[in-house]
Amino acid sequence: MTKVLIVDEEPAIVRALKAALVARGYEVEGAASCRAALDKLSRGGVDIVLLDLGLPDDDGELVVRRVRQWSDVPIIVLTADGHEERKVVALDAGADDYVTKPFSTPELLARVRVALRHAQGRADRMQVDEAIHQVGPLRIDLAHHECTIRDDDVDLTPKEFGIVATLARWPGKVVTHRMLLHEVWGPEYTRETQYLRTYATSIRRKLAEHPDAPRLVSEPGVGYRLLEADDDDVDQAQAG
Repeated sequence: MTKVLIVDEEPAIVRALKAALVARGYEVEGAASCRAALDKLSRGGVDIVLLDLGLPDDDGELVVRRVRQWSDVPIIVLTADGHEERKVVALDAGADDYVTKPFSTPELLARVRVALRHAQGRADRMQVDEAIHQVGPLRIDLAHHECTIRDDDVDLTPKEFGIVATLARWPGKVVTHRMLLHEVWGPEYTRETQYLRTYATSIRRKLAEHPDAPRLVSEPGVGYRLLEADDDDVDQAQAG
């Protein structure tokens, strides 16, 4: 059974989330502080974390940074702070996704399913050549600098290839503007977000030529993610 750790000091939110998750077959534990969360995570056995950033003993970002020192467990941040920089900091620290309070239960559950699916995909690919990244039918060959969809070449410029390759390392996960710019252009360009908008438009156009290609999705003010067709339930939940 998949175990979810809910880290939130608000009992009403924990009860509501627990009821929704248990009804769908998840096992649920709770923690109301950074210390309690780290204690439980250090013992292992947790498959995904729902983490509120506003905790009584410290910032939830501390949990992300500490956990990432030893574990790739998916972490979805829950935050009432709508400031984009707050989300960016958590994602750069290693969180997989974020949901802004108040949120709908269907949207959160959809994001949980996506995070778990991609975590399993990463585990399944651990023994695969790291020079190859596969996202649905999209295949990125780093060694030969090739991008194909079902054996059809996708003609990407070097910068476009760098963006897609970076996103393909973390399919379904939000990759921040800062991280993309650092990986593709270098550390001195981490504030030049206008570069990304131009290239994102071109990448979307090229991917759109292939009906079953992953979709490049913008998270306004935060970053981008590469979604497979199986991840459409996230968009549907948001729209609902």
